[in-house]
Amino acid sequence: MKKLLVLIFLSGILVHANEENKEMTDAQKEEEFNKKVNERVLKEVDRIKKKSVAELTREILKREKELDQREETIKQREEKLNNSVQDFERKIAEFEQRQSNFIACIDKNNQERDQRVKQMVEVIANMKPAKAADLITVQDSDIAVKILSKLDTTKASKIFNLLSKEKSAELQKLFLNMKK
Repeated sequence: MKKLLVLIFLSGILVHANEENKEMTDAQKEEEFNKKVNERVLKEVDRIKKKSVAELTREILKREKELDQREETIKQREEKLNNSVQDFERKIAEFEQRQSNFIACIDKNNQERDQRVKQMVEVIANMKPAKAADLITVQDSDIAVKILSKLDTTKASKIFNLLSKEKSAELQKLFLNMKK
């Protein structure tokens, strides 16, 4: 038991002593760092003192020339970037113009198709139901449904009655699922 207590006591002293050494080493490290920085600064000052004014002037001019070259390179890159941005904006404007032309063309086609359907509705409305049923039978199913949806309900029902069962069922199914 005594040996255990002595061992614990000694280990505590060693840990404490190690921590003090660590603090000293941190302080020593900082002092050494400052010492090396001062040495480096003194070396640079000595080097500058040893150089002649002409050498310093040449070095300054060289650095100034390098900075001018960098500045020119940056200006060129900036100009290229601005040109790219302008080109991109021009392409966007062209795309938007084509898009609006395309949409206008689609709208025009839709209006023309609606006008033709309206004319067909007028034609079929003035026909006898049997003739109208024959005409509807040969029409495209989507167009036939549009025509029938715009007809008077009594006229449409008479036409449905005169169509074949298959065609009538197909058109009625499309009519029920038709989007307005």
